[in-house]
This record gives sequence, structure tokens and C-alpha cells, in this order.
Amino acid sequence: MMKSFRIGSLFGIPIKLDITFLLVLPFFAYVIGLQIGTVAELLNVMMGADIDIGYVTAGWNPWIFGLAAALGLFVGVIFHELGHSLTAQRYGFPIESITLWLFGGVAAFSEMPEDWRQEFAIAIAGPIVSVLVGIASFGLFYVTPSSMDGTQFVLAYLAILNIALAVFNMLPAFPMDGGRVLRAFLARTRPYAKATQQAASIGKLFAVLMGLFALLPPINIILLGVAFFVYIAASSEAQQVTMKAAFQDVTVSDIMTPANDLHTVTPDASVAQLIQRMFSERHTGYPVVESNGSGGGQLVGLVTLEDAREIQPVERDAHTVEEIMTTDLKTISAESDAMTAIEQMHENGIGRLLVVERNGHGTVPGQDTDVPPGSEPRAGDDLVGLISRSDIMTAFDIVQKSGAVGAAAQAQRAD
Repeated sequence: MMKSFRIGSLFGIPIKLDITFLLVLPFFAYVIGLQIGTVAELLNVMMGADIDIGYVTAGWNPWIFGLAAALGLFVGVIFHELGHSLTAQRYGFPIESITLWLFGGVAAFSEMPEDWRQEFAIAIAGPIVSVLVGIASFGLFYVTPSSMDGTQFVLAYLAILNIALAVFNMLPAFPMDGGRVLRAFLARTRPYAKATQQAASIGKLFAVLMGLFALLPPINIILLGVAFFVYIAASSEAQQVTMKAAFQDVTVSDIMTPANDLHTVTPDASVAQLIQRMFSERHTGYPVVESNGSGGGQLVGLVTLEDAREIQPVERDAHTVEEIMTTDLKTISAESDAMTAIEQMHENGIGRLLVVERNGHGTVPGQDTDVPPGSEPRAGDDLVGLISRSDIMTAFDIVQKSGAVGAAAQAQRAD
């Protein structure tokens, strides 16, 4: 998703608007306004309405009622996501936010349930709320005076659309609601990761079918976008769940590159020496360590080729690594689980993490020397290794093919 901003909160859950919502809302209003006469005729036939076609199509009315219907639709989407969110909170799963964006709404779960009963309840709650919103819209339509043609049109339109939203979301196209219901039922009799893979495969098949249907004249750009989103999201979540299962009980120390196998530099090395090492060793970044007196290395920073380039070639002998290195480090402890490392890399948009051990005697200027229990590692601690995306993907490949990493991790703990 693109950048979003908060517009308020409901039941303690932040409500956000993605910038793409600001693009799609006028588009929806335009489409509804463009078709308002035809839709009003259908509503008169289907729901026994008595909407004055001449009135709703006159002047600016199509765009006014189109905008009202589009806003009402997205209010219904918020209620739909609240159905998911409040049910999830009931089971103890915090909700970070609800965001309205290009393809409707999405509730950001901090953690997904793996109990099939909980997932079923959370998944089905959204469509149930949409049906209730549709019924409520029909009820309001029924009691609205026939003289209020525009209001009748909006309420009748929302009644039909919210029911349609519920039906569409129940398609077994994982990770849509119907796909999550499908995974919940599959997870009754098989492992969660296996159920996810099977639900994702079915979801991708439905995404392909939706895409092909969307390409039939006239081309439906919105449905095509939904199909693309479903395919990508199904693949992504299936991979994430599979990795989580593969790395269960596997820690960073099981798959990291140990410090003894790393190329490092000392803070007193000159920038000229650093450039020469980068050229000869084909590396563009080094952890900066100094001896801790016990044969290990104390992490004090990180230096990259970009840092070195800031120094003019004629001055590189006169400047040291310590002057150009960064102490704003992304680190992790060796005892952390592998999935935590994956999540940190994703959140920070980086390809590697330095693995350190707290030693209680920080040496970076400005840092305190008292180390509270459970604090995050930092510069000034002992470097014990490095974990990269390539380490993780290699281990993941081994786990998928043989399960060797998990077995090795268990054997190490047994010893």
C-alpha cells in the first residue's frame, strides 16, 4: 500500500485513509452518477421503488447522489472490517488499524489466529456485518418517503451493494473472507501451513479466473486489479506461513554466519585501507569491531562504500573508519527466533542484521553503561555473527527439502 493518514478511530481502532482511496472515491462517484438512470430503473423493478428517473438524472443530481452512494459504500466497508476486527479482539488479537484503500478496506492484524474455529469466526464476521448493513439500508429505504427520490436511490443502491459485497467476499479466493473460511475448514484435519498452501492454490486459481473474466469486453479494470491483488496476496501469505512453520524453534544462532567467518574492520583503520580491502575482498560493507580482550570483537559501528565515498581520495589516508562509520545499527540477538529476524529485515527494508550479545559495557560515546534486563542489543556489544536474506533463504530451501535445519536445531538444544 501507499502512504496513509489517520482520520479517526472506532472502538479504539485507528481508521486510516490510503492515498489511493482519494483517487478511487471520485471514480466510483463518477461511475455511479454515469449509470444512475439505468440503475434507478433496475431498483424500481427489483425493489418496488418509485424513484423519479427524471429527477435523479437532472443537473448535478447524478454526481451528488453518486458521491453519496460511494461514501455510503465505503462506510459499509468500514463496518465490514469492524466485524472482523471486533471479533479478533474478542479472541485477544490486537488490531493495528483499519485502512480504506484502492480495493476497499483492510484490517491490519498484529497476529493471525491459527486455531481454525477462531479464524472461521473472524472471517465470517465481515460478510455477516455486510448483510446486516444491507438489511438496515433496505429498512431505511422502506420507511423513506417516496418524495425523497435521491435518498431512496442511495439507500436501495447500498442495500443491494452490501449484500453483493458479502457474497463476493465469500468466494473461496484466499486471502478473501471465503478463502479464510476455506482455510479454517481445511485446518480442521491438516497442519495449518498445509491448509494455507492448499487454500492459497485455490485462491490463485480463482484470481486467474477473475482476471480472465475481467478481460472480457468491456474490460473491468477494478476486477482485474482485485484479481492481481488476490494472486499476489495469496502467494505472499502462503510463503510467510510456510516460513513460519519451517522456522519453528529455529533461532538466529542456528542459521547466522558466525563472527569468526565475517570480514570486519577496526575503527582505527584508515579509509584508504578500507577502500583497498573492499576492492580485494569484493565487499561493500563491514561491521566495525574492536577487540574486547577475550578474543572476541566488540561492535562499535558499520561502515559502507557510501560512507567511504564521502572522503576525497587524497584525504583518505588521513581519515579513519571511526570518523565515517554509523552507529545507528540494526541488530538482533542470537537467541531471537528466525522469524523475528525476517520481520525486522522486512520492516526496515534491509538485507542483513548484525547479531550481537549484550555485554553491559557500551563503548559508543553518549551511551549509558547500565544495561537493563531484556533491553535490545546496541552498538558497543559483542558481535557474534550476521544473518542475511541469503542465509534465511538457503536455510528455508533446506528445510523445505529435508527438514535438516529444524532437526539440527533440536539436536543442538538436546546437547
